[in-house]
Amino acid sequence: MLIAVVGATGTGKSSLSLDLASRLRDAGRDAEIVNADAMQLYRGMDIGTAKVPLAERRGIPHHLLDVLEPREEASVARYQVEAREVVDGILARDAVAILVGGSGLYVSSVLYDFQFPGTDPHVRARLEADLESGGPGLLHRRLQNVDPAAAAAIGPANGRRLVRALEVIEITGAPFGAGLPDETALWRPSVTIGLRIPRERLVERLDERVHGMWREGLVAEVERLMPAGLGVTASRAIGYAQAVAQLRGESTEQQAIEQAAALTRRYARRQVSWFGRYRQTRWLDADDPARVDAAMAVVGA
Repeated sequence: MLIAVVGATGTGKSSLSLDLASRLRDAGRDAEIVNADAMQLYRGMDIGTAKVPLAERRGIPHHLLDVLEPREEASVARYQVEAREVVDGILARDAVAILVGGSGLYVSSVLYDFQFPGTDPHVRARLEADLESGGPGLLHRRLQNVDPAAAAAIGPANGRRLVRALEVIEITGAPFGAGLPDETALWRPSVTIGLRIPRERLVERLDERVHGMWREGLVAEVERLMPAGLGVTASRAIGYAQAVAQLRGESTEQQAIEQAAALTRRYARRQVSWFGRYRQTRWLDADDPARVDAAMAVVGA
């Protein structure tokens, strides 16, 4: 059985996945957790990604955590291959695979029957240079001219996805929207459980989460990572980019926290929109004390 646990940042996906795995184990079914958070792939990026510490994983196997150095670039196409191999291995052991994370495209890449278009290093390098020199606004305007729907979906701030969209369009000659997963055809039979919370409560939780990251030592974590280098993906991660700016004297601590909180709220809105498209999702109240019982009922255990 493949179970996906999805939802916005701060809704308690990791906690539910652990509780669900524990309850399945108590019922005689082994369960293993597969990470689908792009930033949790990075070794050493723990506080800002809310990664579950090893001591708190209850002996439940976790996969695809800490598999990249921060200077490396994450690739959803590479992730898809590796995650599906992991899931197939879990299923072959007659265990339950629990895919958990909030990176929408990463989750979709595993759940749905889809192959990503290839990449061209020369096209990618040119577009990355354009991003560096002209900023994401330049690429967004360019994308609006060739694929308005993709431009509207991605927005003007996500430079990495703008680069990828323009790369796919140039390579394939087709709109980028044609290169997104068809969220109707499943790769494997699966059950998707979504966690949601009223927006006003979620905003409060997210703001507290960001302040907590600074209290728990995010700036010190980033300072330890910087000498080895942060790649494009890691350096732009919410919280990490702001901590870097603070360390470089480009912002105050308060400014860094406020910017990270605003970006986190914006990211959560995108997550709600992305996962809201999943037709088969059974949505649960993230604050419901009986959510684990409800999740067990959804999976039929």
